[in-house]
This record gives sequence, C-alpha cells and structure tokens, in this order.
Amino acid sequence: MNKLGSTLILIAIAILIFFSTVFVVDQRSHAIVFAFGQVKSVISEPGLNFKLPSPFQNVLFLDKRILTIESAEADRFITAEKKNILVDTYVKWRIVEPRLYYVSFIGDESRARDRMSQIVKAALNDEITKRSVRDVISGERDKVMQAIQTKVAEEAKQIGVEIVDVRLRRVDYVEQINSSVYDRMKSERSRVANELRSTGFADSEKIRADADKQRTVILAEAYREAEKNRGLGDAQASQIYAQAFGQNPEFYKFYRSLEAYRSSFKTKSDTLIVDPSSDFFKYFKSSGASGAVGAVTKSK
Repeated sequence: MNKLGSTLILIAIAILIFFSTVFVVDQRSHAIVFAFGQVKSVISEPGLNFKLPSPFQNVLFLDKRILTIESAEADRFITAEKKNILVDTYVKWRIVEPRLYYVSFIGDESRARDRMSQIVKAALNDEITKRSVRDVISGERDKVMQAIQTKVAEEAKQIGVEIVDVRLRRVDYVEQINSSVYDRMKSERSRVANELRSTGFADSEKIRADADKQRTVILAEAYREAEKNRGLGDAQASQIYAQAFGQNPEFYKFYRSLEAYRSSFKTKSDTLIVDPSSDFFKYFKSSGASGAVGAVTKSK
C-alpha cells in the first residue's frame, strides 16, 4: 500500500512537472519566455511549446490583436489663427516587436497607452499650430490625419508598436467662441447668397434682353413679310381690277362713282354741298343712270 501510494504521488508530481513545462500560444498572442528574469525567446507563431518548469523559466503573453486608444475627453489645441479648438481622437495600434515592447514598458499596457497618447498629442499640436481652423475641420483634414499618423508611426517603431490608423473623431470650437464663429459663418453665407442672387439677377436681365431682342427681330421680320405680301396682293388686285375695268371704261366710271357715293353718304346726317350739274352727280341723273345700266347690260 505504501509502495502504491508513493507511485501515485510520483505520477502526480510528474504530471505537474510536465504541465508546467508545456504552454500553448494561440493566434491572438505573443509569448515571451524568461529565464531567471531575462528574455530568452519570443514566440509569435501559434502552437504547442515547451519550457523549463518554474522558477527556471516562465512565460508572459502579450496581445497580438489590433488595440484601440480613445481619448477620454477632447484635448484643446491652438490653430495658426490663435484660436482654441477641441480635438477628440482615436488610435489603432498593435504590438509587432514583443521584445522591444517589453523592454520599453515591462509589458505594462497602460504605460504603453499613456506613452502613445503623449506621442499623438504632440503630433497633433505640431500639425494644428501650422493650419487654420477651416483646414483642420474640413479643408485639409485628411492631410492632417496622414501627417499625424506618419509622425506617430516613426516614434512608435522605437517602442515595438505599429500604428494602424489615426483619426480625428471630432473637431469643435470651445464654447466661448462658438457664437462669434456662428455669426461669422452666417455673414459669410449671406455674402455668398447675395453674390449668387446678384449674378442670377444679372443673368436673368441678360436673358430677358436677349429674348426682347429676338422678339423685336421676329416681329419686324414678320411685319416686313406681311407688308411684302400685302404689296404683292395689292399689285395683283390692281392688275386684276385694271384688266377687268379696262374691258369697259364706262362701267369702271360708274363703279367708282358708286364707291364715292357710298363713302360720302354713310349716314343720313351726312351733307354735301356741290353744284348739281357737276360730274359727281352724273349717274344720279336718270339719263346717266339709264346709260350706265345700258352700258352694264352691253358689257354683259
């Protein structure tokens, strides 16, 4: 019984020693193997690995995934115009050199976050102080982020970190100057609106003047064409009249006299004082009338 118990104890000790020498590195982690406090090896590939049991060797695991640093509150910066703005950022980063990262921060992630936040803030300050508010907010925002990422990435390499992305999440004015900025923006928009309105009015006047010109030209051409057609019509009518009345001049005189009578006595109140024996009343006389009728009959 004593021999069986001793065997079981030895087996248990062997199992414990075996498990203390085995460790697994998954795809989400880096593993740093220490021997008496000194870095012996760095393992980044996933799989099963072996080491000496503690305290001869121990293992520290570091996160291999992309991590995020978000500013707890917006930081204040001064632009080239000496105006204060609030900038809220976030940074995406990951550990690419575990040995250098451990030497820099003794594996403490909070210290690494603080260090990178300082680096980002310094880069932001360098870029924002060279630009205006408009550039930071909209005009050159992409350039600002690219420049910040480049500067931060260079310094991050020295601590074993890769910067994946840097973004300006929010850029805003401080509360004290919001009203003045809004007033200036309002006046600027009003000025642009007035310019557009003036340009539109000028264009409308130009279009209206061109339309009036075209209308005048069209009416003039139409009137000229109408007068031309009317002249041709009158000429043709005169020719037809001349041909018709030339066949019987006496009938033409009679017809013209009737036209004259009709024009002279349009109403009952019309009065005409002339010599009764004048040629005007030639066809009012019975003999003239009979002669005219006879002439008409003869012409027929």
